[in-house]
Amino acid sequence: MADGTNGSVRRTLSALFEAAYTTAHPSTCLPPHLPRVPDGGRIIIIGAGKGSAAMAVAAEDHYVTSGQAAKISGMISTRHGFGLPTKIIEILEAGHPVPDANSVTSAQRAIALAKSAGPNDLVLCLLSGGASAIWAAPVDGVSFEAKQALTKQLLKSGAPISEMNCVRKHISQIKGGKLAAAVYPARLLTLAISDVPGDNPDEIGSGPTVADRSTLADARAVLAKWKITPAPEIAKALSDPQNETLKAGDPKLANSSYEIVAAPRASIEAAGRIASDLGYRVVFLGDDLEGEAREVARKHAEMALDAKRKGEKVAIMSGGELTVTVRGNGSGGPNQEYALGLALALDGTPGIAGLAGDTDGIDGGGGNAGDPAGAMVFSDTLQRAAAANLNAARMLENNDSTGFFRPIDDLILCGPTQTNVNDFRVILVDP
Repeated sequence: MADGTNGSVRRTLSALFEAAYTTAHPSTCLPPHLPRVPDGGRIIIIGAGKGSAAMAVAAEDHYVTSGQAAKISGMISTRHGFGLPTKIIEILEAGHPVPDANSVTSAQRAIALAKSAGPNDLVLCLLSGGASAIWAAPVDGVSFEAKQALTKQLLKSGAPISEMNCVRKHISQIKGGKLAAAVYPARLLTLAISDVPGDNPDEIGSGPTVADRSTLADARAVLAKWKITPAPEIAKALSDPQNETLKAGDPKLANSSYEIVAAPRASIEAAGRIASDLGYRVVFLGDDLEGEAREVARKHAEMALDAKRKGEKVAIMSGGELTVTVRGNGSGGPNQEYALGLALALDGTPGIAGLAGDTDGIDGGGGNAGDPAGAMVFSDTLQRAAAANLNAARMLENNDSTGFFRPIDDLILCGPTQTNVNDFRVILVDP
């Protein structure tokens, strides 16, 4: 930990971040939405995402407590290291942000379970952010290796998540409404935790159970925009009308319904109430911010410096999902890069501190459960870094934000939170 002068503000920042992710924990937000078991049928539970294990636990507890344990079964998929113990619902772990062989296996098993539903059954899909990588079943003609390589290209390009998912939907057997098609004509209910700007169902987990607004042409345009040359088999798949996603009005979506049980805005508002009680005027910039992490940080720093000049005590809060265009060979993620950019832009100005963290507990990195969630910034951050022979500007250029914050003990290391409502950022200005 940093020296004691930062202790109080560190605790405040930590409390705000904790409020953001606990508000969206499945044990809190899921039970009120769980359906009753249909007469003469059963509930088949499938799902994927970084919060899906906790969603499965919450659902299982609900039906066991109500004496309906014998009426449920199923399997969900989550990120490696995010699994939880269950008694009825099987949990598989798979790769994220880059899919692995388990991603293919879990997607194929989910499709098979969906197709097994009878006329009196209900398929309950528990969906959260991360499902796009965790469920990866390539269309015919596309190898897993080609899809994996494309995911790596998209991650490095700086493309926003909505554009990444647009491409991934159109080379998938499960995304873009195709899971709903597998369930039809049985009934389907999706309960989702949103991690995308705007909370659009066709973007959460790449919309496996809903109509898709994007097209094959859109997917090709995304690759052209980011100057990505895909493998020939992917280029061929993106030109094949057979791989188009389901659209609004498709009869195979007639028996499907969808509810969002947690979203970023509620999490930021929960943190905002704490900040307000502490005397800060909350400035809410929105829950759907996108853009290059270091550039957004620079803009937010300007707002904080302006508030400081005016003598205002404010908490500047935002959500959304920022991106990093990878040019160096360091380690980190969008939240840590934002924090490093913020530290440079604030340049040690007293009375300003900040935090940027991913509410799932993992920010970029190597995809390991022990990766940092983000980082904190204090007025003495650059001073302590210089004493440790760390060059902030050079490390930012090398995309090495983890390497910067780890030696000065300003990383957020909380592990998997079992939910995912995107990023949470706050800058506290206390003149």
